[in-house]
Amino acid sequence: MSDALLSREFSRLLGEDAVKTDEPMSAHTSFRIGGPADYLLRPSSGRELQELVLLCRERNLPYFIMGNGSNLLVSDAGFRGAVIRLGKNLSGIKIDGERIHAQCGALLSTIAAAAMNESLAGFEFAGGIPGSLGGACVMNAGAYGGEMKQVLERVTVLDESGQICELAAGELELGYRSSVFQKRPLIALDAWIRLRRGERSEIEELSQDLRARRQEKQPLDLPSAGSTFKRPEGYFAGKLIMEAGLRGAGVGKAMVSEKHCGFIVNAGGATAEDVISLIHLVREKVFMQFGVQLEPEIRMLGFDPSDAGRKDSL
Repeated sequence: MSDALLSREFSRLLGEDAVKTDEPMSAHTSFRIGGPADYLLRPSSGRELQELVLLCRERNLPYFIMGNGSNLLVSDAGFRGAVIRLGKNLSGIKIDGERIHAQCGALLSTIAAAAMNESLAGFEFAGGIPGSLGGACVMNAGAYGGEMKQVLERVTVLDESGQICELAAGELELGYRSSVFQKRPLIALDAWIRLRRGERSEIEELSQDLRARRQEKQPLDLPSAGSTFKRPEGYFAGKLIMEAGLRGAGVGKAMVSEKHCGFIVNAGGATAEDVISLIHLVREKVFMQFGVQLEPEIRMLGFDPSDAGRKDSL
């Protein structure tokens, strides 16, 4: 439960409107699942974020940095700590020639639209990814042959010591759905993206084609956290799951999408426990049939460490 004294400290720092207590996370994730966080905090500048993180550390309060909540499963019990949401308050975008400077809360779709308006090519792949720039840096987000690694030039971060500094692309250790952010407690504040000049009509045509392909193949009509599993080397997760006979399989109200087996969807009132149990079932059956270990791509928050064995292994 939240503490009234700490709530007042957060309100003095951010303003009362930027602080919520005992906030249901189901209202803030694309999965529409999750119990209450003790605090949901919305800083509006890098300086506020810096002071907020330092305050959490000083008070020994666990905290989690959240973007658009599109790749996140929060436990039914919620999160005992502060969820710091970097969203609309940190979503500025500026164009400088063939480069885009954007804050971490900017949506990828908004950045892609800004790039197209300036006839800048190379960011079309990201236009349909329902996430923020900060989350995309953390996960090296990608789709349709493109990934952030191809366009990121440098990222401004809040480092382990609470200092703001810049990391060049080569220091980000970007790999398949991985980055230095997953190895060190760094927080992305903003980033420079380098693109190239192109024909607006061609950029718009490619963007529309990718959007149509996404709508045709992905279950966008039901809540989910995007692709549930990473692509195993030499395979496609969705194909393995389908061939294991799991299309439409469910636990409670969580279901393997009938449209794309790589997605677990909330069919209406699913709990986090439903999703975790279904992930375990899918991993077990795929491993038994094909000997392939599926690794979850979605991030998980608020789960008891004692449950890690069931979440992360067979």
